[in-house]
Order: sequence, then C-alpha cells, then structure tokens
Amino acid sequence: MDESGRLCYLCGGGHYVRSRTCPSTGRHAGMGRRMGALDTIGEHGRLGFQRVKSNAALIPKERWTMSWTRLKLWCFLSAAGLTLGLMGAIPVTASADEGDGTYTCSGTPTAPGVLTGHHGSVRISGVCGVTSGPATVDGKLTLLKDSALIAAFGTGNSRLTVDGNVAVGNGATLILGCIPTSFPCFDDSPSAPTLSSHGSIDGRLTADQPLGVIVHNSSLQGGVSETGGGGGVTCNPTGIFAFFGSPAYSDYEDNSIEGNVTVSNLRSCWLGLARNRVEGSITLNNNRLADPDAVEILSNTISGNLTCRGNSTGPDKAGNMYDVWDSVDLSPIGEIWPRGQTPNTVNGKRVGQCNRLQDPGTQGGARGPLKF
Repeated sequence: MDESGRLCYLCGGGHYVRSRTCPSTGRHAGMGRRMGALDTIGEHGRLGFQRVKSNAALIPKERWTMSWTRLKLWCFLSAAGLTLGLMGAIPVTASADEGDGTYTCSGTPTAPGVLTGHHGSVRISGVCGVTSGPATVDGKLTLLKDSALIAAFGTGNSRLTVDGNVAVGNGATLILGCIPTSFPCFDDSPSAPTLSSHGSIDGRLTADQPLGVIVHNSSLQGGVSETGGGGGVTCNPTGIFAFFGSPAYSDYEDNSIEGNVTVSNLRSCWLGLARNRVEGSITLNNNRLADPDAVEILSNTISGNLTCRGNSTGPDKAGNMYDVWDSVDLSPIGEIWPRGQTPNTVNGKRVGQCNRLQDPGTQGGARGPLKF
C-alpha cells in the first residue's frame, strides 16, 4: 500500500506499481501477483492454516475483479500459515489401503498432510501439500470429496508428477504449479520471486463438480475437462478458499496442453485461461461467473478451435452483464475499463461468443483490429 492508502501490486524484482501492468515485463500484475499490503496479515509460525478474516473492506463491494481475488488468495495462503504449516509438517503419506494398495494422504487445514516420494495410485483426503521434494504418482491421483491438494511450492525441487489420470472430485480443490512471472510459489521471497514448480500430468485432468482448479506452469498431456461445481455464482469466500479470505475460482495459465480443454456449467467467481499452448481445442460453454470480467481468455495459442457459447458474467455496479473477454482491466482501483488487449492465436475456427474482433480498450470504443 502506498502513502495514499491505495493498494499496490508487486511486479518482478520487487517493483510495486499502482497500475496492473509491470513496466519491466509488460505483463498484467494482477495475474496471480501477491499483494504487498497484505503480506503481513495473519500469524506466522503455526502448523497449518489459520482462518483469516477477509479484507473485503479494502475492495469496492460492487467490483470484485479477479486481480484482487487472486492477489488475496496468494497473500492469505502465505500469511495464513500455509507455507510454514506445510513446510514444517512431518511428511506423511502413510496408510496404504488394504483393499487396492492405493496410498492415502490425509490432513486438515490446521494439520495438513504432505505428499512426497514415489507411489502407485494416490488418494487425497482432507488437505495435503507437495512441499518436501518431488512427489511422483505412477497411477491415478484422486482428490476425494471436499479435499484439497496444493502443489505450488518450490523449495527442495518440490513438484508433482502424475503418470496416470487426475480426478478432482465434488467440492475438491487442486492448485498445481507456480512460476515467478504469473503465480509465485507460496514459499517464495516476498520481494523478488525466483522459485518455480513444474507440474506434470501424463494422463487426463478431469474435474467433476470441483470447488476450484488452479493450474500454472504445467504440462498436461491428456487434456482438461472441468464440469460444474465452483461454489456458486458468488465472490464470497467459500470452502477451503474461505480459510484464506478468497473467493473460489478456476484458472489455467502458462501451461502446455496436448489435448482439448473443456470447461462447462461452472458456477463460480471467476474463470481464466491465459498464455496456454493448446494442441487441441478450447471449449467454454454455459459458465456463469459473478465477477463482471470473468471468463478471461488471454494470449493463448490454440491449434484447434476456440468455442464459447452461453457464458455470462456479472452484473457490474451499473447492472450490466457480459460474456467473455480477451483483455485485462488496467484500472488501479478495480474498474472494468480501460483494458489491455491480449488477443489469442487460433489456427482453427472461432465459434459463438469468441467469433468476433478483440475487445475495445475503452468503454464504448470500437472492437479490433485483430480477432478475439
């Protein structure tokens, strides 16, 4: 926060700015950046999560932009004790089920389990993290109902590799991968992030009625299917996200995806896809988001088609509804306009709501000149 009391954003190299574009990289500072003003919130040194009161008073109630939302998530995850809790937890992967030999990692928000080492198939029950070096799953990884797996730590070469499929169950949350330029690791330096964790899934990532799926800096060989879930059309904190004072959301950024990506019937605060290289097609259908500029589809390179049908977001403070965006808001106070244009590269067809020229830079301005 600067001398005027306005919230600031951290760009690479510890450079704080009041707009959301980092001068050094030109990237949108809201893309998973931490919020320096909130780094000290919470009590450090305790195992596990601590429930943190939301600082929603800092954010205009009528304008929950996702820049605010993801900055809050990063800060609260760090400050609420997640980093120290998971990093200090004793690695526990224990308990192979007698029936099928599947390992179960289990924990709670205040006493999370730690997944590490090499295993066949794995189930996540409760809350677990990948914080103590690499974790490899040869078979299937299953997140059970209402569970959470957080694999976004960089210390000790921590990373998650799954040779089979990943199934995210009803109400469950997956956070996979981190990178300094768009989503810093939760155990990284507050002033100059340098750590990264590369996630890898050789099979298919399937999420059926999840609470949230957040994937950065990862290789997904079998594509993505996310259907339903999301915690409802609200930006009020819910589920595991409520421990961090953050709304639930889903986000895929800076990934290499060999198959198709489909997100449908999601009911949540926000949905984003940015800077992904997708060898198949992207399909976004019938998603309803509370944030007015949700469904941000930014600078993706898509070998197949980009199809968008039946998506709606908002309303904003004036009651306006929107659908999909290929631009980011640049306002220092969280308004929708002005916007930075970030069109996609689509080798196939643009279909439905995405079959148009790129968003205007100003409200009421002309679209184009490039395609969405």
